[in-house]
Amino acid sequence: MSPLVTRAPAKINLTLHVLGRRPGDGYHALESLVVFAGVGDTLRLDPGPALDLAVSGPTAGPAGPAGDNLVLKAARRLAEGVPGLAVGRFSLLKRLPVAAGIGGGSSDAAGALRLLARLNALAPDHPALLAAARATGADVPVCLDPRARMMRGAGEAVGPAIPLPALPAVLINPGVPVETAPVFRALGLAVGQTNPAAAVPHPPVEGVRDLSDLLDRIGPARNDLEAPALTVAPVIGATLAALRAQEGCRLARMSGSGATVFGLFAHRSAAARAARAIAAAAPGWWVRATLLR
Repeated sequence: MSPLVTRAPAKINLTLHVLGRRPGDGYHALESLVVFAGVGDTLRLDPGPALDLAVSGPTAGPAGPAGDNLVLKAARRLAEGVPGLAVGRFSLLKRLPVAAGIGGGSSDAAGALRLLARLNALAPDHPALLAAARATGADVPVCLDPRARMMRGAGEAVGPAIPLPALPAVLINPGVPVETAPVFRALGLAVGQTNPAAAVPHPPVEGVRDLSDLLDRIGPARNDLEAPALTVAPVIGATLAALRAQEGCRLARMSGSGATVFGLFAHRSAAARAARAIAAAAPGWWVRATLLR
């Protein structure tokens, strides 16, 4: 059979409200508007008798050993739920920074599940597919069908796709990996505790007309992990300041648990100019102009 190929786009949290910490399992309950970028990794599946993975690309080294990759974890989880699952060799071209708050590994895992579903003629809503996504990681379910939508709970509750205008943006990662656990520890919520910030509800995002309408709605929203992430990686403050200093930047905020930040612009040309200026001033940073959808 011919190889199958899919993109694994970066996941961006336009908002991320931490409502509290659940008393039963201790997981943090979230509410987040998620979109996906035009930049990402690429995953290929060559059907064959054995499950395997080869990783290459600019960020292959930081991605760690192939045997620990979420691509293989997701594939094994799906094989547990689908007896006789047809598999093969995955080839992952890794471009996204690792431990960056943009769901690179989760998007790769979701891409693997999409390719295996195509190979095995599984419906996108097949129960084993959804179960494998949930078992692989909190961000994997929202990445299965990478379109703008709300994500709630510990990632297991994924809402319907939300039509949004294409959002010109600049993404910056300062090259400092930020693990999620220390950021949540810095947030400091005890099991069963409600986040006081949760008293301000998430704004409605359905029926957005254009960029200005979206900004009016999400501008007062927040990423509750931004402040604790700044204590873990203070350089995040410098990346946010660099975005806010650019002409035409309408909103700058951190994605996920960091360290990647995003800036929204009214026009693609303004985003491209900002990306060039920031990359020239900070050549060690990963800087990309893109569209978010």
